Amino acid sequence: MRPIVLATVALCACGEAPVDAAGRIASAVGLQVPDQRELAHVEVPRELRGLWIATVSNLDFPTRQGLPPAALASEIDAIVDEAADLGVNTLVFQVRTEGDALYRSDREPWSRFLSGKQGRDPGFDPLAYLIERGHARGLQVHAWFNPYRAATDRRVQVAPNHVASLGRQNAKPWGHLLWLDPGVPTVREHAVDVVTDVVDRYDIDGVHLDDYFYPYPDGKRSFPDDDSYAAYTAAGGTLDRDAWRKDNVDQLVSNLAASIRGKRADAWFGISPFGIYRPGIPEGVRGLDQVATLHADPLAWYDQGWVDYLAPQLYWTTTHKGQRYDVLLDWWSQQVQDDRPLIVGLDATRAGKDPAWSIEELRRQVTLSRQAANTHGQIWFRATPVLEDQAHVGQLVADLYRTPALPPKLARAADHPLDPPRVRVRRNGRIRVDLAERHRARAFVLYQDRGHGFEPERILGPDTRDLNLSSGRWALSVVDRTGAESEGAVVVTSTRDDPRAADRW
Repeated sequence: MRPIVLATVALCACGEAPVDAAGRIASAVGLQVPDQRELAHVEVPRELRGLWIATVSNLDFPTRQGLPPAALASEIDAIVDEAADLGVNTLVFQVRTEGDALYRSDREPWSRFLSGKQGRDPGFDPLAYLIERGHARGLQVHAWFNPYRAATDRRVQVAPNHVASLGRQNAKPWGHLLWLDPGVPTVREHAVDVVTDVVDRYDIDGVHLDDYFYPYPDGKRSFPDDDSYAAYTAAGGTLDRDAWRKDNVDQLVSNLAASIRGKRADAWFGISPFGIYRPGIPEGVRGLDQVATLHADPLAWYDQGWVDYLAPQLYWTTTHKGQRYDVLLDWWSQQVQDDRPLIVGLDATRAGKDPAWSIEELRRQVTLSRQAANTHGQIWFRATPVLEDQAHVGQLVADLYRTPALPPKLARAADHPLDPPRVRVRRNGRIRVDLAERHRARAFVLYQDRGHGFEPERILGPDTRDLNLSSGRWALSVVDRTGAESEGAVVVTSTRDDPRAADRW
């Protein structure tokens, strides 16, 4: 039998609720009628649930070099669909691994991790396709940049338009790496220009940096920046070497923040620093001093308001002496505020590798992050162990993320939520979703009332126009690009004798 769908208001002959039909007629003759839709106050849970997608050395994508465009697209399809099905809501995609590009650029060469040779066009734009597919599933896509690493293997020839080819004196050998000198102003300017270009041309949701500023130690060597420091002092600079290096990194972060916000008020800017701030902070913590060694001071960046979140890499267990996860988490959470939160970096690669890295340990880490002050999410390093369910970590993520959630709202953005969507019940049982400013939408949130108020059922992409709903009382809200959520438009459906009802939400 044809399904029978009843709504909170009766259907007119044209298949629209009479209030909507009347509104259309009134609009046509220049009259205004009050909005008589039933609306409900709804609030989607907020938690950033991220995956780092590492492209360097083909860690997560692509699985090997030289794949044809169709295979590259298929791999992205799988990442997006599997991540969304697990409840992940944010993909942090590495777009610049070594002065290269995993997107179409006139500033830097194509990545060799795509085609096998730096500068060779793979015939496919991974970032553009990931944005298209991710947004269609209601996921955020953040672009992850390495600002200073010029080569992961300095024996490999770089392309003629690579930053190291254009300024060889600015690229320093560092072990097996080639590293751009952060003390050279044109190096910093180029990094800012590269990031700004992506923010300008791609509909990303945010910019993300990791912990690579000045390089990690290589024995007892000092980074070879005598020439750039001499140029600085010759121009009248008075800072000592360490203070100058820190200032170089601070300038990069400050300039990136200004440039990103100048282009897009709705784009996040976050950094994932090394998990230890300084030895002895908090008491009992041992390890590398990132301020003195990497010349990176994430608390300074945060206090200056340059970053929207910090995501320290807390890659230790709750029992690891000298670097206990719970001790570090508690300290970091006290350094931030709720509106610019802490997001915890978790290490999925170690799942099941030894008894200390059990699934219960990882569950405990997520639970502690949810209990910590000013902490609103996790990013898992990295995609492959989660999506391939290494030691059941994928099942753990699905269990932890069973209830739908969206990332926190971008606090510095103006709070102007969209008007609720118009939800029309058609005769054939389908629900039609109309939205006046769809270009401002990032996702819809579908709620169901199971007798205890509306509870989130599913996150839907911004292009959603038709739904099939099973019997029940539902609400649909829309979330804009900053994360602001509208009220929910309510619709009640009753479907009888419909063999497809089991497949409906």
